[in-house]
Amino acid sequence: MRYEFLLPDALQKAKDERTPMILPIGTIEYHGPHCSFGCDGLIAQGMAYKLEKRRPVVVLPTFWYGISSYAVGGPEKGTINVTFDSLKATLSDLFASMLDGGCRNIVALIHHQYEQETYMPMTLAAASAGKTSTMAFLERERGNGWWGDNSSAEYYNQLDGADNPFNWIRVLPCMSTAAQNATGYDHAGKYECSLLSALYPEAVSLGRVASSDEWFIQSAKDASPEYGAEMLKISLDALEKRIWSAD
Repeated sequence: MRYEFLLPDALQKAKDERTPMILPIGTIEYHGPHCSFGCDGLIAQGMAYKLEKRRPVVVLPTFWYGISSYAVGGPEKGTINVTFDSLKATLSDLFASMLDGGCRNIVALIHHQYEQETYMPMTLAAASAGKTSTMAFLERERGNGWWGDNSSAEYYNQLDGADNPFNWIRVLPCMSTAAQNATGYDHAGKYECSLLSALYPEAVSLGRVASSDEWFIQSAKDASPEYGAEMLKISLDALEKRIWSAD
């Protein structure tokens, strides 16, 4: 289900059933002459749409303007960068609105700069927004001292389950560490271009690789949608297991 197409009764049913609500977060970033600027967001979005075919999920509109940084190329190459504080503030508002509305199973899905699941600025901003928004919601709804109140006596027994409020918003990678180790991970090279071409073939033009000597794109000449499909299956299997681990 796509959030923007839902009618109110369908949204309420999704909230009542704690259907995962997936927010793909991407960047607008230079990926060489052969790969689209929206690569990271397209991969997150495409994987969310694939998950939608496996299990009931609500896919929110993709958030395109993340922290790209200028590590690969500056604004003259088309990269659009948003600062950490700006992204955290925007995601905090978004998450607060969803929590106030009754959403209790939100998944921020990220592909950008998530090597070995190490937090980089964008994932850190999303995670920080999720935790601080949740804490603010709990204090607003339950009052000061909510955790110390006897009504929270089962807190430690719920840490691994859906009833733990700090599981209401999760930040997950499109590719787990295990999936990365099994298939490969890079920026605009063989692996990322394979994955993107399996999802959106029109977003990759491998014939353009030869026009640049940039080191990070040279392996892209070996990319293929067939290998991308293998990467996609392994990544989706791992992601599905994580999202529904509290069931």
